[in-house]
Amino acid sequence: MGTERSNSWRTTRMSEYELKVPLPEGEIRRLKVKDAVYLTGEVLTVRDTAYERILKALDSGKTLPFSLKDKAIWHAGPITRPEGTEWKAVSVGSTTSSRFSGPASRLIEALGVRMVIGKGFMGPQVLEASAKFGAVYAHTAGGTAAYYASQIPEVREVHWLDLGMPAAVWVLRVERLGPLIVAMDSHGKNLFDDLQARADATLRKILQGHGIDPQHNYLWWPR
Repeated sequence: MGTERSNSWRTTRMSEYELKVPLPEGEIRRLKVKDAVYLTGEVLTVRDTAYERILKALDSGKTLPFSLKDKAIWHAGPITRPEGTEWKAVSVGSTTSSRFSGPASRLIEALGVRMVIGKGFMGPQVLEASAKFGAVYAHTAGGTAAYYASQIPEVREVHWLDLGMPAAVWVLRVERLGPLIVAMDSHGKNLFDDLQARADATLRKILQGHGIDPQHNYLWWPR
């Protein structure tokens, strides 16, 4: 379940949500682009080769050693260190998410992932899957890997360590992981489209203010 606080953000309204995993679809569908989320519960890291192994398991009908139903996945390659029989998260920062658009959308559809955490834009497949099945893409801040690691009091499990430390699937218990900014919601809204439109409008005003035709192509090479 989640709690909500509203704040002003420039000329729009945003809300802050405290969410706990497992994430019910109803809670996820309340979220809108620009909302801030603080997440508590289990988060699993998934990136390149882990995606490949998950998709191979799906295609072959094999059972995964972990569940992603109503969970959050994080595009991250953690740095951890062993402490006795356990692991300690040292640094956990997001990797660029755009290259995972296809695989992430499939995990939303086939495995019930409710939240994808990462950085940078993601493709329309994720937006479509989020709207159809009830999921969101949440954006982390850059350069804050040590800060996010401080919000991980426990590493519960690690799977597929043969892929290497950053590529393995780490099951992390997080406490108020965030703020995470909703960049794609389940209502078809995309923060990056909004930002691009505003940037284009600002650029047009700047060019027009200097007497430059914003529609003219001034690039002489390459054509």
